Amino acid sequence: MRINKDLCVNCGLCMNRCPVSAIKKTDKVVDIDFDECVECGVCLRANVCPKKAIYQQPLEYPRSVRSLMSDVLTIAPESGISGRGTEEMKTNEVTGRFPDGTIGIAVELGRPCYGARLYDAEKVAMAVAAEGVEFEECNPVTTMMSDPKTGKFKEELLNEKVLSAIVEMTVPCEKAETVLRTIYKTAETLDCFLSLDICSKVDKEGNLPHMEIVKKLGVWCSLNGKTNVGLGRPLYQEKK
Repeated sequence: MRINKDLCVNCGLCMNRCPVSAIKKTDKVVDIDFDECVECGVCLRANVCPKKAIYQQPLEYPRSVRSLMSDVLTIAPESGISGRGTEEMKTNEVTGRFPDGTIGIAVELGRPCYGARLYDAEKVAMAVAAEGVEFEECNPVTTMMSDPKTGKFKEELLNEKVLSAIVEMTVPCEKAETVLRTIYKTAETLDCFLSLDICSKVDKEGNLPHMEIVKKLGVWCSLNGKTNVGLGRPLYQEKK
């Protein structure tokens, strides 16, 4: 985003609309810190500028990934939906993304409202890749990797800042504890904070396999979650 200095009256009404505080006033002059801006478009859509001085400049690669990962109205070609993530477990009865015996894990870097550089997403991805996870192909973050087997990102993307980036993966139940420990250890090296998501299919006894692992690690798990009730059709048939 940019501010037309010929129109701006430096009123500062836009400053508190920026979720990452990229709009700043220095020596009574309001401007957008271009390096900190994540191209979410909130300041423009808030429509608070009395002079209509805020505008969207043309976005070229690699800066265009900021909009993809930050603006909820930008459609990701990989997933076909807006936003930073994917359908994850919400359509699992149709996609079969998380079959029996597996656990889904998502690492949301920079959320809520802090932002993250993609070099931090790479740190997480490379750390868990070494444990043998499978990254979700439909997730936009996975397409930013030059090598999904190692979690290495494309070099030109590493310093791009986004509102949040979700590293999404599937792991066998027996590897989940190790992967979670790796994530927590890696979190200590990041320049941002993260939110952790975890899911699994209810087993025949009505239990969630991932809950035992979470309890063993002493990790607090919110009761507020998403539940897939299996109403989608056609139902995914797991291979025997």
